[in-house]
Formats: sequence, structure tokens, C-alpha cells
Amino acid sequence: MTHDEEPAVQPMAHDDDPAVHQAMPYDADLAAHARAVVDGNLYLTLGTVGPDGSPWTSPVYFAPAGDREFCWLSAADARHSRNLAERPQVSIVVFDSTVAPYHGRAVYAVGEAREVSDAEVDQALASYPRPGGAGVTPFTREEVTGASPYRLYRATASQLWVLCPRDPGQPCPAHGLATDHRTLIP
Repeated sequence: MTHDEEPAVQPMAHDDDPAVHQAMPYDADLAAHARAVVDGNLYLTLGTVGPDGSPWTSPVYFAPAGDREFCWLSAADARHSRNLAERPQVSIVVFDSTVAPYHGRAVYAVGEAREVSDAEVDQALASYPRPGGAGVTPFTREEVTGASPYRLYRATASQLWVLCPRDPGQPCPAHGLATDHRTLIP
């Protein structure tokens, strides 16, 4: 690239955060990287908003249910579950806490979440818990419906970003940026 050319990655027009970039066609590797982060981690941080507008975050054991869906089991009276009943908008972060400092691996998402309806329970139970889910046993329909205090929830991401992988102080291979930055996954 010459000094006269525009860089291949531009900040998203609707976001004033310079660390957020639109995906380019060559970012297919980043979509695979995002999938590996989601598949390789058992917990996500769920951000909800309470009735008074205050934010609330909760770690939840989850199972991916497709490229942009995340399922989890929670008590219906948990604060995040009550928040979702009134405001379905969520933010999500799945991050790998096992990597060395400054070697971050993370997926970020925004979207909506809700309790899985009775008609969708069997479909959700096909995804949750994960196959081979670290000692978590499968649940029955009766354990997540009716008088049970637990319910299945599903978030659907309307936007998904990945923290571009790079070594500390080095530029990421996809964008040539030596700072932490997120890339939108189309």
C-alpha cells in the first residue's frame, strides 16, 4: 500500500470507537477464529439492563446454537432473567481467560435474548448443554418448564465482532494494526 491509498480497514461509520472495524472479504479467517473462541469457551458474560436503566452483567455457562445464537439455563428469578423479561436487548462477551496477558481472544455481540418458549424447548435442548459439556448432564423438558424454577434462554446476535488476534506490540495480519481492535463479522 502506498501512502496515498486508503487503508483496507475503515472505522465503522456509525461507531465512534476507533478500535471497531468493518470486516473485509479476506476476513473469513476471522470468522473461523470467532467460531473457535465461542466453541472453545464454556462461559459468556451476559449484559442486561434493569427496569431503572442500570446495567447488569452475569457469567453464564452456555452452548452455541448456530453461528449467532447462544443458549443457557438460568433461574427464572435471577436478576438477568428478570431484566430480560422487560428488556430483551443484550450485550455478550465470550473471552478466553486461559491465554497469557495481552494475548486476548474474544468475541463480542449485541442482540436480543428471551426465554425459550415451550414450543422451542426440544430444539434448545438439542444444543444445550453442549455435547461433552465438561460433566454437565442433559436436562429434560420437565426440568426447564412448568413448575421448575429454571428456564432455557436464547440470545440471537444481530451484530458480532471478534478481537483481531495478534502478538503484543505486533500488527494483526489482517489489518496491519498494532492496537487492540474489533472486526465486524458479516
